[in-house]
Amino acid sequence: MKALTWHGKADIRCETVPDPTIQDGRDAIIKVTACAICGSDLHIYGGLIPSMESGDVVGHETMGEVVEVGRDNTKLKVGDRVVVPFTISCGECFFCKRGFYSGCERSNPNKPQAEKLWGHSPAGLFGYSHLLGGFAGGQAEYLRVPFADVGPIKVPEGLTDEQVLFLSDIFPTGFMAADFCNLKGGETVAIWGCGPVGQFAIKSAFMLGAERVIAIDTVPERMAMARASGAVVLDFKSEDIYERIQELTGGRGADACIDAVGTEVDTGSGVDAVVDRVKVATFLGTDRPHVLRQAIHCCRNFGTVSIVGVYGGFVDKIPMGSAINRGLTFRMAQTPVQHYLPQLMKRIQDGEIDPSFVITHQAPLEQGPELYKTFRNKEDGCIKVVLRP
Repeated sequence: MKALTWHGKADIRCETVPDPTIQDGRDAIIKVTACAICGSDLHIYGGLIPSMESGDVVGHETMGEVVEVGRDNTKLKVGDRVVVPFTISCGECFFCKRGFYSGCERSNPNKPQAEKLWGHSPAGLFGYSHLLGGFAGGQAEYLRVPFADVGPIKVPEGLTDEQVLFLSDIFPTGFMAADFCNLKGGETVAIWGCGPVGQFAIKSAFMLGAERVIAIDTVPERMAMARASGAVVLDFKSEDIYERIQELTGGRGADACIDAVGTEVDTGSGVDAVVDRVKVATFLGTDRPHVLRQAIHCCRNFGTVSIVGVYGGFVDKIPMGSAINRGLTFRMAQTPVQHYLPQLMKRIQDGEIDPSFVITHQAPLEQGPELYKTFRNKEDGCIKVVLRP
C-alpha cells in the first residue's frame, strides 16, 4: 500500500509499505477514505518528537471503511464506515473505565520507555513515535486499528467524510480545551493559536456559553477565520497581548486562557522567545513555553489555564509564583477522544456545527509531502489539509 513515511527532519515521503494485517482478535483493518495533516504532525516534521524511526508511517486523523475484523470484535462488521480516535484505548483498565481513555494502561507496548521520560505512560497513539507505541499511522491506504471494539465510532447516514473526519482529534481537542474552562455563561476566554484546534476551541467556547472569545495569532487567513467565528482577534506581532487583554477586560484579565499552540516553531519576539529557540537548537530544552507564560499572566485571579497544545518534555521559566499567588487552575490532557465522541457526533447531526469549515486544501495522498511543507510554512492560505488515499 501507499503511505506517508518519516525519514528525518522535514523529510516525509510517499512510499510503498506492507499492508497491515490482523494481529489480535479485537483488531480491525480499515480502508482509509480520508485522513488529515495535524498541527502536531508538524512537531514530528520539525524533528521535535523523540524516538521516531526512519520509515515510520505517520498520521493520526483517519477515517474509512472496515474491510476486515478480528474474531473477537463484535462491535464492527465489514462495510461499517468509521472515524478512528487518535488515542488507542483498551476500554477495560482503571483509566478507560473512568473515561480517561488517553491514560490507558494497556495500549502502549513501549510503556517502560515512556515512563523514563514522564514517570507514567499515557495511551498509545497512531503514528506518533515509538515512545507512544510505534503504531503505524493513518496517512495511508489502510490502517490496523487495535482495540477496534472500543475506539472507532460509526458514522450515521447522510454525513460526509469532511463533516466527521475531525472527530478523530482536532474537534474533540478544541472542545475539551473549552470544556476545561468550566464555563457557566458570560465569560471571556482568550485563545492562543488560531490553527485548526484553536478554531474548534473558539467555536466550542461559544457553544459552551462564553460571551466573548479573544483569539491570538499572526497569520492573516487564520485570523480571518477566527473573526468569522465571532472572535475578537489580536495580532501578537503588532500588539502587546497582555496590555490589550487588560484593556478588553477592564484590567481583570481573561476568565480562562487556552494554550492551543504548545511547542510551536513561531515563538514571536522578545528575549524569552529567543532564549527558547536557542535552548531547543542546542538541546538544552525540549519545549518553548512562551505562550504558556503569557497565558498565565493574562488570566484573571482564580481563573483557568487550559493547555491542549503539545509539549513533549521539559519546560522552564514557567511563572508558578504568579499562578500560585493568584489561585489559577490548570487543566491539560491528551484528549480522551472516546469520551467526547457521542456528544460531538450529535452536535454535528443536529447542525450545531459543521467541522468542515476549517478545510482549505484537499489532495491525493501522493501530494502529502509537498503539503506538509505548505502547511508548515503557512503558505497558500493553508489551515487544514485533507488527503485522499
